[in-house]
Amino acid sequence: MLNTRTWPLSDVHATAVIDPSAELGADVVVGPYTVLGPNVVVGEGSVIGPHVLIERDTSIGERCHIHKGASVGTDPQDLKYGGEPTQLIIGDRTVIREFATLNRGTAARGRTEIGSDCLLMAYVHVAHDCVIGDHVIIANAVNMGGHVVIEDWVIIGGVTAIHQFVRIGCHAFVGGAARVQKDVPPYVRAAGNPIEVHGLNSIGLRRRGVHEQARRELKRAYKLFFHSSLNVSQALAQARAELSPVPEVQRFLAFIEESSRGITLDDAEWSDD
Repeated sequence: MLNTRTWPLSDVHATAVIDPSAELGADVVVGPYTVLGPNVVVGEGSVIGPHVLIERDTSIGERCHIHKGASVGTDPQDLKYGGEPTQLIIGDRTVIREFATLNRGTAARGRTEIGSDCLLMAYVHVAHDCVIGDHVIIANAVNMGGHVVIEDWVIIGGVTAIHQFVRIGCHAFVGGAARVQKDVPPYVRAAGNPIEVHGLNSIGLRRRGVHEQARRELKRAYKLFFHSSLNVSQALAQARAELSPVPEVQRFLAFIEESSRGITLDDAEWSDD
């Protein structure tokens, strides 16, 4: 049945199909042949393009833009999923381009989350229980497994595959066509198949206003972990004893200490054995 309901101050195409439980904020635009299922909430000023499916239990923030053919809030692609109620939550001002697919969570976490001011380009796949921070850019045809965590200000190049449970730290840059099977620390550049780190993301750090002392201390930390003969425990101890405890260094060290999958290496391999 085509849409016959009206929403004050919103522009909903007559061919859209919208569940009675869906909620639309002011100035929302819904394009032709789009489907909004049960318990979908669309924030003020958001634009939902033509032929979009937002299946169910999805909250979309204000001034987002979801482009043609995207499939959002769909069931997890996980054989353990048993139909339990879960969510997809999207922040404000996030753009989702054509034919991206975004799944809800499973009972393991209950929700998939995407932050504010993100850009997910065409054919990106965000699997169940993933967490994506703010200001993240994910280029075309990036595919991630379940439970991936991508922190704030990360950029990921196109046609990259990200293994389940991998974490990518804040301000990291991952080059295109990479295979990411281990955690990528914050503030670094990484690329390749298999992936390797290639120094700090110096250009990105300068552009985002990270001060010179923090960049200098991060460079010293990087050398301890990647360009020395120290194992992980030794490098952590030496870094905490010698480096200034600026927040960026503390975050870098905590990320490595908390890693459960292991850290992506560079040419100088290291381990905690």
